[in-house]
Amino acid sequence: MLIAVGAAASAAIPAAANEVSVTVTNIRSSEGVVRACLTIDAKSFPNCRKDPKAQKLVVPAGSTVTFKFKGVTAGDYAIAVLHDKNDNGKADRTLGMFPKEGYGFSRDAKVQFGPPKWKDAVFKHTNGSKKMTIKMRYW
Repeated sequence: MLIAVGAAASAAIPAAANEVSVTVTNIRSSEGVVRACLTIDAKSFPNCRKDPKAQKLVVPAGSTVTFKFKGVTAGDYAIAVLHDKNDNGKADRTLGMFPKEGYGFSRDAKVQFGPPKWKDAVFKHTNGSKKMTIKMRYW
């Protein structure tokens, strides 16, 4: 009887262990893709280019999209998302400084004269699954 209970209990463990699920809302169009990166490295935030351990995901754009970062160990992380309408792999700008495409960050970190600071976007992840929503913003 104990063996059967133990087997049933282990079958109830969610498959989404150590996963961060992010739903991105307020996407203006289905043109292009939405890119997301999850980093544990404050110096690599927000573009993750210098973090070889960053998880980067890309999905087709839609009014709402969901990313699932898997294998996320406990720690402090930040997420940046970009609505890359022309799918050129970068954040296009107007006049060299204003974003032409949508963007968003974990903890809904605000943009003021440049990307948010790590401390404004960082969140703590413990073992298990975490869900969050990021609202896409446009200039």
